[in-house]
Amino acid sequence: MGVTTTRGKRGRRRLPWLVVGLWVVLLAVAAPFATRLADVQHDRATDYLPASADSTQVAELAERLPGGETTRLLLVYHRAGGLTAADRATAARQTAQIARQHPPTTPPHGVPSADGTTLLYPVTSNEPGTDEKRRDAFVADVRRAAHGEGGLTVEVGGPAALATDASGIYSSLGGPLLYTTVGVVAVLLVLIYRSPVLWLVPLLVAGLSDLLARAAAYGLHQAVGTSVTGQSAGIMTILVFGAGTDYALLLVARYREELRQHEQPYDAMRAALRGCGPAVLASSGTVAAGLLCLLAADLNSSRGMGPLGTVGVLCALAAMLTLLPAVLVLLGRRVFWPLVPAHGSTPAARRSLFAALGSSAGRRPLTVLAGGAALLGALALGTLGLPGPLRQLDTFVDRPESVTAMETVARAYPERSAQPIEVLTPAGRAGDTLAAVQDTDGVADARRGRTGGGWTEIAVTTSAPPESAAETAVIEALRDRLPGSHVGGPSAQQLDLRDTDARDRLVVVPLVLVSVLLILIALLRSLVAPLLLVAAVVAVWGAALGLGGLVFEPLFGFHGTDPGLGLLSFVFLVALGVDYGIFLMHRMREESLAGAEPARAALTALRTTGGVIASAGLVLAATFAVLTNMGLVPLVELGFVIAVGVLLDTFLVRTYLVTSASVALGRRVWWPGPLSRTPSAAPERVPQPVA
Repeated sequence: MGVTTTRGKRGRRRLPWLVVGLWVVLLAVAAPFATRLADVQHDRATDYLPASADSTQVAELAERLPGGETTRLLLVYHRAGGLTAADRATAARQTAQIARQHPPTTPPHGVPSADGTTLLYPVTSNEPGTDEKRRDAFVADVRRAAHGEGGLTVEVGGPAALATDASGIYSSLGGPLLYTTVGVVAVLLVLIYRSPVLWLVPLLVAGLSDLLARAAAYGLHQAVGTSVTGQSAGIMTILVFGAGTDYALLLVARYREELRQHEQPYDAMRAALRGCGPAVLASSGTVAAGLLCLLAADLNSSRGMGPLGTVGVLCALAAMLTLLPAVLVLLGRRVFWPLVPAHGSTPAARRSLFAALGSSAGRRPLTVLAGGAALLGALALGTLGLPGPLRQLDTFVDRPESVTAMETVARAYPERSAQPIEVLTPAGRAGDTLAAVQDTDGVADARRGRTGGGWTEIAVTTSAPPESAAETAVIEALRDRLPGSHVGGPSAQQLDLRDTDARDRLVVVPLVLVSVLLILIALLRSLVAPLLLVAAVVAVWGAALGLGGLVFEPLFGFHGTDPGLGLLSFVFLVALGVDYGIFLMHRMREESLAGAEPARAALTALRTTGGVIASAGLVLAATFAVLTNMGLVPLVELGFVIAVGVLLDTFLVRTYLVTSASVALGRRVWWPGPLSRTPSAAPERVPQPVA
């Protein structure tokens, strides 16, 4: 017996060291691959377009034409009082110099505006091809070569310049996004734990899991070709830190509680993992399942975000259930200093916010439930105020040179669009297609372009402003009149994005709801409780979108809503919001199994997990709020809606309304499981509040 005990103690000492050693080896192998993720990250139009869209076909077929993909720029020379002869000479000299420096570039011809204030030079080049770095370098060279003085302004716009400016923001996301996220999480952990040491442990583990996630994402790209964009890579990092820290908060809180019951940290950690492990596994399962539903999306960027987000969540889960427990056990109780939980002690009794919430919910559950539902419904009405579809020129928070250039063109050339529509038609029908295009209402000019690979390119200029209703009508008319041909270009791409997002919502939203519901049913052994949780997160999503409708245009000055906002915010809020419902309901089920009456079980679960849920919600909301400082309107809108939704879910729905509904339903909340029929005979466990 003594030998067995000695061996058991040795095993307890060795296992944490073994786990840490395995992670050291794993991270050493993963580190070189993690650094390569940036090399396979692309932010081309085709990386964000729908896979089956007409405009995507144009972008892909254009790469097969002689010279490959065309880089299109607009050089805009402008003087408010009217261009002088010297200005025109400067423009001609600079554009000729650009053509000499980049030989494939055709020397452009200037198009003067009717008022004489502006001279427009369309510049096309095949030199960069599909290489984004070469495209950005080409745009930078043109901007250096084209400059004005003495009141003459020179701006570089056009599709390539817009893409370069957007790419610059996406490529800069990695560093600032990571540092800001780490800083925000660190501050919150210090405030939550009130310890000079403890906050470092989950933060360090989250950072290591992010490194592992980047390596796994690179491996996934190499194995199956999963697309990696600046948006998906950035959101993966946020998920690793946000979801990973949530799991750490739940585990550490339960570990602190068990340390008062067990003398040895190893035993306390085993009990903590047994207690909260199923909830954490189910929580991560709902997030992973929800994100994987994005594989059914037709939009390339959404479909690629699903696997990357799943990789991030699973890496965070693995780290928080293996590495974090091992490190905490090795550090022992002293990691909680100065608030060390002593064996056999009881936490100081105090009246907490969640106890007060529980008391009011317990006294008048139906009143609380009705009031909360009315509030969420009123907020959801704000969706009626959401601005219309976001135009490409409105995607930047701060207007870069490419945007101001296009605005100058729109004012100086109201009779024509500065953003051509691209038509690719079978080479044998090029003549008939050109005639049909020229005969289409709203077309100002149409010219045959390159021919190769069985296709001919036709550049179409409309008499309507870019992305206006009139230009959209021209695009739709061309698609109707040109069967067998493909119509693309920047405006057609935006139109296809809107149409595909509407289709993706119809497909992905039901998949997310069904997959999350099935996981909840399996975990909670009930049908009513899962339906309650899913209904709650859907209500939160509607209310968060409604708040966006109230502030996006009046307060933030945004002139449009990103087409993908509804779908992405739904997936994240449902998958992540159910997390807190799982934490609450799983503890409620534990208390019910221990013999507590339904109302007492619900209020005890709120009192004991409310602090953890609040802390986790604050961390998750703060990490997504980091996106609001990233310079692109779609990211700001997504970060705002998710952050607000998480806060609503944490402090109103999860801790107040779900508890009220559970109290009102009583045992029926567990229908049709056994808990809905007969009370458990197990002895009631005395709960301990968790800070």
